[in-house]
Amino acid sequence: MAQKAMKTFTREEIATHNTEESLWIIIDSRVFDVTRFRNLHPGGASVFMDEGIPGQDATEAFFGLHRFEVLQRPQFARLQIGIVQDEEPHIQGGIVPGKNSLVPYAEPSWLSTGYHSPYYKESHRKLQAAMRKFTDEVVYPEAQIFETEGKRPSQSVIDQMAALNIHAMRMGPGKHLKGLTLMGGIVTPEEFDYFHELVVSQELTRCSARGYGDGLNSGCVIGLPPVLNFGSPELKARIVPEILSGKKFICLAVSEAYAGSDVFGLQTTATKTEDGKHWIVTGTKKWITNGTFADYFTVGCKTEDGFTVILVERSEGVSTKAIKTSYSAAAGTAYITFDHVKVPVENTLGEEGGGIFVMLSNFNHERWVMCCINVRTQRLVVEECMKWVTQRKAFGKPLHSLAVIRSKLAQMISRVESQQNWLENITYQMCNMSYKEQASRLAGPIAFLKAHMTQGAQLTAADSVQVFGGRGITQSGMGKFIEHFHRTVTFDALLGGAEDVLADLGVRQAMRGMPSDTRL
Repeated sequence: MAQKAMKTFTREEIATHNTEESLWIIIDSRVFDVTRFRNLHPGGASVFMDEGIPGQDATEAFFGLHRFEVLQRPQFARLQIGIVQDEEPHIQGGIVPGKNSLVPYAEPSWLSTGYHSPYYKESHRKLQAAMRKFTDEVVYPEAQIFETEGKRPSQSVIDQMAALNIHAMRMGPGKHLKGLTLMGGIVTPEEFDYFHELVVSQELTRCSARGYGDGLNSGCVIGLPPVLNFGSPELKARIVPEILSGKKFICLAVSEAYAGSDVFGLQTTATKTEDGKHWIVTGTKKWITNGTFADYFTVGCKTEDGFTVILVERSEGVSTKAIKTSYSAAAGTAYITFDHVKVPVENTLGEEGGGIFVMLSNFNHERWVMCCINVRTQRLVVEECMKWVTQRKAFGKPLHSLAVIRSKLAQMISRVESQQNWLENITYQMCNMSYKEQASRLAGPIAFLKAHMTQGAQLTAADSVQVFGGRGITQSGMGKFIEHFHRTVTFDALLGGAEDVLADLGVRQAMRGMPSDTRL
């Protein structure tokens, strides 16, 4: 059905509707009749009678208090009765599907007009454009609702991702992509590299819902690679297709109440049956992302030979319950109990007793993905702050006229730009190293990057709250994304290894590379 043509009114005519009985206002050349809405306004009725509001252009006052998306909500959009004669709305806001932001530093430099990069090819740019549109149209709307309601991502979204093989692309380059059509054929499996994966991860992050984002099959991102890299051909053939198609779900189960970063301190055990055909897995795991709805669990266990990684299927003896954390229950964070669970020895990932290599190899990719997500989220915060300081006035001037605010922006921008460039350097190394080389050479650099990035993110979170003031601690309205980031930023500082542990890992790896004959 064609949209009904809007009436036009002169500003002089609009100005006559300035009483409680007939109250019109102008917002971005749009004319709204708020006569009946006035008494329903959440902020009170009196604001509509403030000086410069009744019958006048209230654009500046409106955007000092409300996000653009308010105008798009049906209950408010219906209040529009026309537009100002010979004028057109020009303010852009909210989500414009597929469009890159023009706000300075809102996009990484390779997506900014006039800038160049040696890392990204045409296929990366096409993939980014397609992922941006997909995230904006499919993921973002549901994410904003389900994050608040605590619901896991719908099967509909999971299936739409599977149809484009997004789940498979999030595993990085490899044999698992062979024969697949990626994002409608934008990139071939043979040319797919870690920069393509970086693009996928960073675009999905723009759903701006931390718990929902982790619920969006992040358990697969960290739980399936050990199967892909260390599972038997038979095991991979049986479970990988159903996971990448979104029919089944997997998670990584390493952390326990007894041990987190201390992998060797784990107390979950796996002992073999007398006939040697099965493992008996007993113990508990805690803070396991996607654990509440996972069908498979990649489990770190203590065995007779040391530390072994075993794929456990949800079966008799496996129970999960949700854990309440700082972010949404949409992530499916779980406490898991393995009560004498019988598992075929064919489900062993890697060699018996060789689990530490399996985990350390997997940690590199997990931490790298978290870096991709973290720095992109910080960039979203920078964008929010840049918009806010432009439209918000204090002491009669825009916020950005205050030196203290500009100083905070400078620090936020400097952090996000330096972090993105370090991330891209490491990604380039990954593209030119084998999986084994990555495990031995990049554990330290990735650990350093993640620790540096999450420390910086916490500073950015604190700075952004100061920029937004009270709105930065309010879960709705202008500062809702700032509040959300400030509340959930510490997840990245803990998941995949605490900051101090990672920093120490980086130094220890560096010290092992010190030449024995070097002196001052």
